[in-house]
Amino acid sequence: MVGRKGIAGLTHRTAAAEADVPLGSTTYHFGTLDELLVAALRQTNEGFVKVLRSRGALQDPRTDLADELAGMMGEWLAGDRAGAELEYELYLAALRRPALRPVAAEWCEGFADLLARRTDPLTARALTALMEGICLQVLLTDRPFDEAYARTALGRLLPRRS
Repeated sequence: MVGRKGIAGLTHRTAAAEADVPLGSTTYHFGTLDELLVAALRQTNEGFVKVLRSRGALQDPRTDLADELAGMMGEWLAGDRAGAELEYELYLAALRRPALRPVAAEWCEGFADLLARRTDPLTARALTALMEGICLQVLLTDRPFDEAYARTALGRLLPRRS
């Protein structure tokens, strides 16, 4: 429902109507609108996590990390566009809704920790930031994802292979 109407359209009443449950059910499980948004952000974060799990190559040191990361972004962006937009809408809502900040930070830190298994922690954080920026630009500009560009940009952050 938030994917169709945006965060501005989310209320306990609209969530209950979408789920076809009594209003009391949503207010019982989510005392505030922020709690409902936190749950929505956690759920949307699962989209990219599913792509990560399906590929599984991050743990294999033989794979080209820049190539693998660019491929993951391409797969994620080629999937459910409304879901990707919703994830970023909720992610950026954390600027005005402090309750969302820990969830947004948790995802970024968790992804950087995963990347740090293949590189150092500082590079992992830089890769995460670059990927976030590339995805956000694609979603904001409606330009198609350029996997070659992403691969090259990510590769510039990684140590050269010997």
